[in-house]
Amino acid sequence: MFKIPDDYAQRIQQFRERHGLTQTRLAQLLGVTPALISQWESGKARPGEKRWQHFLRGEALGVYALTKDFDAPTPVKEAAASYVTGPDTLTTVDFGGEAEIVRLILQGYRLAYGHEANPAFATETSQIEPLPHQRAAVYDRMLPNPRLRFLLADDAGAGKTIMAGLYIREILTRRLFRRVLVVPPAGLVGNWESEMHKLFSLPFRALDGNEAKTGNPFSGPESDLCIVSIDTLAGERMFARLQEPDVVPYDLVIFDEAHKLSADREPNLSLRKTQRYRLAEALVGIPSDEARWSLPWNCPHVLLLTATPHMGKDFPYYCLWRLLEPEMLATYDAFLAYPPEARRAHFIRRTKEEMVDFQGNRIYPQRLSDTLSYELGQEPGGEQQLYDEMTQYMNVYYNQARILNRSAARLAMSVFQRRMASSTYAMLRSLENRVAKLEGLITAILSGELSEAELRARQQRLDRETRDVLAETTADEEATGEAQEEHETAEDEALGGVIAVNLAQLQVERGEVLRLRDLARALHENPIHEDAKFARLLAVLRDPQYRDEKLIIFTEHRDTQTYLVRRLEQLGYRGEIAQIHGGMPYRDREVQREFFRNPLVEGGARYLVATDAAGEGINLQFCWIMVNYDVPWNPARLEQRMGRIHRYGQKHDPVIILNLIAGKTREGKVLQTLLDKLKAISVEMGRDKVFDVVGRVLAGMSIQDYMAQALTEEGAAAAAAAVAARLTPDQVEALEAEERASYGAADDLQAQLPEQQAQQRLEQARRLLPGHVRGFLEQAVPRLDIAIEGDWARYFALRPRRSGALDALWPVLETYAPERRERLTLYREQAKPEHQAIFVRPGEPVFERLAALFAQRYDTQALQGATFIDPTAQEAYLFHLLLVEITRQADAGLPALAHAEPAVARLVGVRQTATGQLEETPVEHLLLLRSGPGVYGPYLHFVAQAGTLCDQALTYARDAVAEPLAAERREALLHTLPERIAFLQKGYDYQEAELAQQRSHYREQMRAGDGRATAEYERIRARQKALQVQREQALTTLIREPELIAVERVTFLAHALALPSSDPEDKKLYDMSAELVAMREAIAYEEAAGARVVDVHTPPLARAAGLLDYPGYDMLSYRPDGEIRQIEVKGRAGTSGRVELSQNEWMAACSTQDAYWLYAVYGCATPTPVLLRVQNPFIKQLGAPKEGWVIDKQEIVDAAEM
Repeated sequence: MFKIPDDYAQRIQQFRERHGLTQTRLAQLLGVTPALISQWESGKARPGEKRWQHFLRGEALGVYALTKDFDAPTPVKEAAASYVTGPDTLTTVDFGGEAEIVRLILQGYRLAYGHEANPAFATETSQIEPLPHQRAAVYDRMLPNPRLRFLLADDAGAGKTIMAGLYIREILTRRLFRRVLVVPPAGLVGNWESEMHKLFSLPFRALDGNEAKTGNPFSGPESDLCIVSIDTLAGERMFARLQEPDVVPYDLVIFDEAHKLSADREPNLSLRKTQRYRLAEALVGIPSDEARWSLPWNCPHVLLLTATPHMGKDFPYYCLWRLLEPEMLATYDAFLAYPPEARRAHFIRRTKEEMVDFQGNRIYPQRLSDTLSYELGQEPGGEQQLYDEMTQYMNVYYNQARILNRSAARLAMSVFQRRMASSTYAMLRSLENRVAKLEGLITAILSGELSEAELRARQQRLDRETRDVLAETTADEEATGEAQEEHETAEDEALGGVIAVNLAQLQVERGEVLRLRDLARALHENPIHEDAKFARLLAVLRDPQYRDEKLIIFTEHRDTQTYLVRRLEQLGYRGEIAQIHGGMPYRDREVQREFFRNPLVEGGARYLVATDAAGEGINLQFCWIMVNYDVPWNPARLEQRMGRIHRYGQKHDPVIILNLIAGKTREGKVLQTLLDKLKAISVEMGRDKVFDVVGRVLAGMSIQDYMAQALTEEGAAAAAAAVAARLTPDQVEALEAEERASYGAADDLQAQLPEQQAQQRLEQARRLLPGHVRGFLEQAVPRLDIAIEGDWARYFALRPRRSGALDALWPVLETYAPERRERLTLYREQAKPEHQAIFVRPGEPVFERLAALFAQRYDTQALQGATFIDPTAQEAYLFHLLLVEITRQADAGLPALAHAEPAVARLVGVRQTATGQLEETPVEHLLLLRSGPGVYGPYLHFVAQAGTLCDQALTYARDAVAEPLAAERREALLHTLPERIAFLQKGYDYQEAELAQQRSHYREQMRAGDGRATAEYERIRARQKALQVQREQALTTLIREPELIAVERVTFLAHALALPSSDPEDKKLYDMSAELVAMREAIAYEEAAGARVVDVHTPPLARAAGLLDYPGYDMLSYRPDGEIRQIEVKGRAGTSGRVELSQNEWMAACSTQDAYWLYAVYGCATPTPVLLRVQNPFIKQLGAPKEGWVIDKQEIVDAAEM
């Protein structure tokens, strides 16, 4: 019976995307509706046998095979072993295609699978230059994990988002993942979307809660790469969308700021979980008894990102690890027994002090924090009088609220205290708000709408519901909206908190607040009043040290922000101030950030005035001076402020942090003590580590409480003393020791540098960009009826050569700003934001669409095959390009293995003689050959035998390449299987012991007469019974997984017939005896210069050096001054004649430019050979293009170094 394979949805979508087809166009080709294509791709419907046979023809032969004009001789069938063998394509293999087309199809695939040439291919295609610690995390620790369950815990500002993006780009290039879900705090959603798009060309889609109302945002092709805030996803409606049956499981979930996934242990040993933690459990595969938190699938790969995994409490730290290995680390005791070497596979943490660049220099500048004190104005009705009278009011009402246990009223007084320290204007707005709240209550009572009993009930509700957002959350946790930041909403509610229980008391307080409001208003509106704090800020702005620099001013309050912007504009800075607050949509914030980032001479802003909630997620490393106009009272927020401009990418050393404090106020004395202690500790320790840990050193300490204490002189002195006692160098060192004990030994980045440097040198030698991209586009784009206008070395644009030629490109071009569409470049440095250009490379939408359009139009020619000339060959041979795919197949009986997963996807070249001899050969081998004349007399038998030969090649590729690859993957799993089984068994043993302890506890409770204990006792008994079943299933899953590793498909992509050359000139060009003499001369020259020379002129020598078989040059020369030369050596027996660079060599020259040298040796058959050295033959545009590059001797002489 005919059966549609389980992976039909993925194959249909991949085929459509690979060929650049819309759902509508594919529907037309298959004779169905676009809606049906959508249902097929989402798995909601299966194609029938007829449609599937039609699709298989296109999958095997290309898009043209789907058209009515194509007539395949026999139906294309699924092979019994699930290989796409394409047996019926053999009748079309006649080598009558165009050689350049075949070569370009191969180049397109080679660039699509660029990681096979350069294992760190994402470092080429991304808009970043990763630092050693970032490369080590991604390439040494994360990518080698076939099942990623990883906690990346580097210090804040280390570029964890960049490391995640680099990993995603690499894993997508390898075709191992398709669906990725990123779950950050709300304040970071926009930043994630922006960085993934700008740095990695990853089209992530940011979701909000509204999208779940009208449809399922997790269904369909556009849902493959999604970002959604953790609280939005935890919402009932949005999470329910994940539970719907048409959702294809996500391959990878990333939780940013993962320490927010909080959970802890109750006295009865049960877990106390937040909704965020329950969400994480569902996604990572921890089953839930509640339908609300159950998913029919889980993400096999999990990445947790946090700078603070251990917040001083061991059990919540364990709870993060539990998300990585839920079965092995099911209990805290199992975690404690988990050995350090096993933890290392799941964890990495490096501090800022350990991070260095490739020269071993620290990458983070010094932080200098200084406190600038100012005195309140002493004139009658001035700042000091307002401060004193406000303090008296707050002291009276705060103490009464404390005695009456009125938390909302206490918070209202804290709001006044904080805003008074921020600005007179912020205080005035709060007093106005308080008056409005009091008058609203008074009016309601007078009108009979509110009784005194209802007043008390309302206050009790406020006491329960009101929270101090600024004290309880960090900036990245705080929600932002169109109207207000979260703390503003909470403060507005708190200002309705009163201690009054009747009308008379409300009226008394209203009178007092009105008097204070009038005093604040008079002060604020006084035209001759000089705001002492603003004057101190102005002195900073006008200081010769800072006046020509960009400067950030942070405040917690939007009212203060409004005041500062207005005052600065009045002083002549209109049009020079960017402002960002939490009420702005992310894209508006980005506009303001760009306004601030642009140089002053180009109309950029001089100052940025921002609130904390808006500042999170906005990169500000281009600025090095920050003013805290008000200092946060939450230690964690203070730590965030300290690190705001002290992040990856900061170029200036040092960075300056200036804190404005009213030093003689009681609150100012407490803050000054705190800031002075931070500075003193930094000086004493000789490093500024304290700025990175202040939130953790002071964890559990409420500055808010100290400020309440500071409402009196005695209290202020006691509070300052307490803060000073809490902050000491010993505390910082104790925290570091605690972290070392919790996290284990850190990687020694300095010790790893030599290996990293060597690896980077190899990657430079294996680069594909820009040479191979240019080589592909230069030949492929004109064949799409598109012209290139401009300079390949700088910027170019695409122009249609016929009407409609650009139509298929417009959907991707329109994703860029209009000015960028006219500025395409192949060079990363020319695509920086200020250049407004598109960096065209694999993974970028314009390149991907061009490659897809070329494949769509010409892939049938590649399968038809073409002839080539191999000047070095003695006999003709076939070259086949194939794609091998290895999969971990599905087992529907085991939930963890219910969905198939790609394991390996690899391009393979096979060389085949007429006698049937076969060997694997590098894919790039075809780039060494020239176009052939077509098949003629002596070689016609290759056409006649094409079917048999291709069948032999396919069998060879399957048996000699694909099956060993699958066996290697199976063996890797089997090698670690005993250890994984042992850890799993221990994990379940610990679970059983813990359940037995809980059961005993509740049995005692039952005997003591606790009726509630019975239900818990029965629940635990049921859990114990289920545990054995789970253990057996988990063990079966581990054992079964290696058995499911199998060859999924082996697919032909292109064929070539390589013929030996009959041109006498080729014998001179490729005279091996002359080449060997030339190599000796070149090596002798380099060694005489003190260089270490590595000969890579043959595939075995190149592989031994860690390079591709054909790197595009013959030797690497490591010179004493650090220069590395990639040298292509050419030898001529006589004293004249031309030399020829192959396409592969020419593209290598294009990619490496000044590092590439041509050493041409003439007179190799004479006693005195002459060496001519040309640096960067590509940029000097020597010779004339044929299929490679032919250069006359005189051109070499003219360009040679003296």
